[in-house]
Amino acid sequence: MSSCFHSAVLGSSIVYPNAVVWSEENLVAVACGTTIIILNPANPGARGVITVPSWQPFPLGAIDDGGADLLNGCLLRYHLARDNRPCVRSMSWSPVGLANNAGCLLAVCTSAGGVKLYRFPFCEFSTEWIEVSDISNLLYNYFKNTNFGDFQIIPAGNSDVIPWRGNADHECASDPPVYGLIKDRKRRRHDAANVAARDPESLREESLWQIVPYSVDELITQERMSVDSNLPLITAEQYASRNEMLMSLTVAWSPLLGTSGNGVDIPRYSSKCCSILAVGGKCGRISFWRILAPECYSIDNSRYSGEVSLVGLLKAHDTWITAMSWAFYGSNVSNAKFILATGSSDGRVKIWLVNGEELLKSSEVIHDSFLLLKEVMTVDSATVSILALTVPSQSPSKLLLAIGKGSGSFELWTLDMTTNKFEKVGCYNAHDSIVTGLAWALDGRCLYSCSQDNTMKCWIFVGNSLCEVSIPLNSPGLKSSSDVPCAFNSCFGLAISPGNLAIAAARRFDADLLDPMYQGRTHRAAAEFLWIGGQQLDVSSITCSEKTNVAFPEFPEKELIWWEMNIIWSLNQYENTSRLLNIWDVVAALLAFKQSAPEHVEHILLKWLTSSLGSQSVISPKLLEAFEYLPKLSSRQLHLINIICRRVMLKADDVSGKQHKLEGLNGSDPWVNLWLELLLRSENEILERLVGFNFSAILNLLSDSSMDFYRVGCWTPEGLPQMEQWVSQNGKNLKAHSKFLAEEVGKVDKSRRLQKMFGYEVDERCTFCSSVVPFESTEYAICSGVNNEDGVNQTHKLERCAVTMQILSTKPSWYCMCCQRRTRKLAPSILFTMPGYPSDFKSFLESSAYKGNSTPCCSFCGVLLQRLQPEYSLSPSPV
Repeated sequence: MSSCFHSAVLGSSIVYPNAVVWSEENLVAVACGTTIIILNPANPGARGVITVPSWQPFPLGAIDDGGADLLNGCLLRYHLARDNRPCVRSMSWSPVGLANNAGCLLAVCTSAGGVKLYRFPFCEFSTEWIEVSDISNLLYNYFKNTNFGDFQIIPAGNSDVIPWRGNADHECASDPPVYGLIKDRKRRRHDAANVAARDPESLREESLWQIVPYSVDELITQERMSVDSNLPLITAEQYASRNEMLMSLTVAWSPLLGTSGNGVDIPRYSSKCCSILAVGGKCGRISFWRILAPECYSIDNSRYSGEVSLVGLLKAHDTWITAMSWAFYGSNVSNAKFILATGSSDGRVKIWLVNGEELLKSSEVIHDSFLLLKEVMTVDSATVSILALTVPSQSPSKLLLAIGKGSGSFELWTLDMTTNKFEKVGCYNAHDSIVTGLAWALDGRCLYSCSQDNTMKCWIFVGNSLCEVSIPLNSPGLKSSSDVPCAFNSCFGLAISPGNLAIAAARRFDADLLDPMYQGRTHRAAAEFLWIGGQQLDVSSITCSEKTNVAFPEFPEKELIWWEMNIIWSLNQYENTSRLLNIWDVVAALLAFKQSAPEHVEHILLKWLTSSLGSQSVISPKLLEAFEYLPKLSSRQLHLINIICRRVMLKADDVSGKQHKLEGLNGSDPWVNLWLELLLRSENEILERLVGFNFSAILNLLSDSSMDFYRVGCWTPEGLPQMEQWVSQNGKNLKAHSKFLAEEVGKVDKSRRLQKMFGYEVDERCTFCSSVVPFESTEYAICSGVNNEDGVNQTHKLERCAVTMQILSTKPSWYCMCCQRRTRKLAPSILFTMPGYPSDFKSFLESSAYKGNSTPCCSFCGVLLQRLQPEYSLSPSPV
């Protein structure tokens, strides 16, 4: 078993497979019975929690049965329940950008069939996450308004067979509760108990209410019940059908869609985006929900401002939908095609081509945006427990689909989208029990699987088939605390980190192996975090040219080389601006290596930096050449350099220093000074691009008043006086084009129009004493102060906005977890997509269809901004 570097003990047992998911903003959610624990892998001690509330059944109707036995036939599956708290059956993280604070939403499906969306409590400062939308209630309202119309179905005779159920510490309901019928009476419970005694298996899935026929003996007539509750009288078959239609089993988010609709790629974490949430049901139908991002991101608005709407319904299977997986197919997010794989309890898997553009623009529920590409029947017809779908970036027309089954085996299929050729690669008897987790890593080059038999395996391609290889046993960092015993009996899911260098596994403890006095009382499950950066991806031996000369006794040489290759691959993947910059696992691994082999870390980073600069040599003096290459690098490459310099190469106590603090860190180590100088010059390069873009935008707006920069949520140029003063202080280090733009702005008449449009104010005032604040630095300011009663001049040190250079107010501001800068205004999206320093900002601005969009990321580090949380609270860690 691989060596873990973190373990988090969980107080509740895990019930269903695929019990752990990892978000793009670096949060890990683990489903533990009736609760969800959200962890930060950088600090597992800080936790968030989602407590599943008791389920309130929907008023479907009153059954007009004339006193028939309702415990027979189609209603036999609804039984008594001892616990009205449903368990978490399925969950899925949304892409970044859908929450009010630009974070992720978590979709949760319970065993009662309900689906809700939750967000991070960035305003409430609590451990309990906040519900933002009830998807099940919206689905019920839709069916109610259509009177369940053409969607009525008759449940199949075998649909009450449970595909799979883990052993839980307590019973929970997996079928929707019954509403509109009289609650069970004591004399009815005895009859129900007799029925259950005749059929012990009927107790495996319980509902929340006892179904009781209405009769005169109840002293409540059917007519009065219908009038009092305004419920229609329906048959038992209709009631069962409606329950099946509202019973959700699994959820899955699509990749992000851009909403520009003009063929221009929108940065996926901008406010002009949306995602499709697929909800698979017990009746075999999938509902598709469009969730639009808020028009304007905010860290002080607790009310969810996104838009949730039902845009599609698809009858995908004839039995329960047990698993779903999305993949993006195409080269343009504004004209996107998606691949959706769906699996069912009868062992069938279907591949659908989904027209994302139609779902994006639809104003009503549609049924014809789904094209069936292929239907697969697994070999043994076992229940599909999990699906893993991916499209490798190296082969964008090739789709890889792994199908996990209840029998313990999984199948691998490939689809060539150019020829529409679907082939089965093989069936692998990987485990002895149900496959509870499948995850692709490292761009589809390896597949991880886990099972309830407590095994986790890795598979890589050898030719056209998969071959099992060992998971890396060595960890570059400290081992997990010894107070977490290795006494597990099952694994209920796994998830890959954003950088593909770590993996999280959800495991359940074996109570017989724990101390019943201490651990047995609190230890139910655990989340383990393992390093996989040294994963072998090729069975062939390493060539001589790839061998390293670094001595690292803790690691085999071959594994050390794979670490180097995988770290560089991960860094190169983040040069794509469509990916959110979150390199926590890369930074953590490099820091762990730095403790034992700092020269190896320098070797890796120089090799990566040399490839980014396009040079052929990797000797250390080449670091000096990076200074002159900075204007040619993209903004994303500059962000990566800034993070690596600040968080890895500088001393641990200096990583949080801002630029004015870093300038005083020059020491006796010339190598550290080189990295420090690289960081300072790289940040100045980004700042010069930001100032140049502001100057160009102001000049364009003054010359063309028709330009639309004033839509809700749009970026507008601010801080003109401060930027002019910065240019005057740093003119000798600026490019000729930046000086030209500054001169053009200086010629502009500082009239009322300029003050009205951009809030032009030369003299800033202190927020505490109202004295004048001179401009001395882009990051801080000291006011001129006022004299107190003792005649002493009292001054205040103030922070400046990282985007506008203006003084920050006392209101909550955006915060960068990497450089610890603050900003009250978000930077323009165009800053994060610049391929280099533009030769002409004006043409670059006019050619961009998203010139007014803002992005909630740090302009210097590129990581997602957030509201600063207390030290004891959970918060995402992008670095």
